[in-house]
Amino acid sequence: MHNFKELIVWQKTRILVKDIYLLTEIFPNEEKFGLSSQIKRAAVSIASNIAEGAGRGSDKDFIRFLDMANGSAFELETQLYLSFDLEFIEEEKLNKVLKQLSEIQKLIYGFKAKLISN
Repeated sequence: MHNFKELIVWQKTRILVKDIYLLTEIFPNEEKFGLSSQIKRAAVSIASNIAEGAGRGSDKDFIRFLDMANGSAFELETQLYLSFDLEFIEEEKLNKVLKQLSEIQKLIYGFKAKLISN
């Protein structure tokens, strides 16, 4: 069992979630229950899956949850591009969160590789 609060990837994901919530505040009101909601859920899912996996009894289970977190990260990436295409967010803001997300994806991949090698 791992202490998820000590994992850098989880800590960085918390920051990303906050930034995503701030970013989606500027979305049109009609998107409150559409793309904005999906984006928030995907971001929260990354952090939640890391935490849930850390609480599992085996590295094999943790790896499965890291895979789900990574899937949510790619879902979020797609939704961010769609938001940009729909002109809900500016390119500068898109690039900022995409940079954060890319770092998180790399950390998930690296942590998963470490667990597999154990």
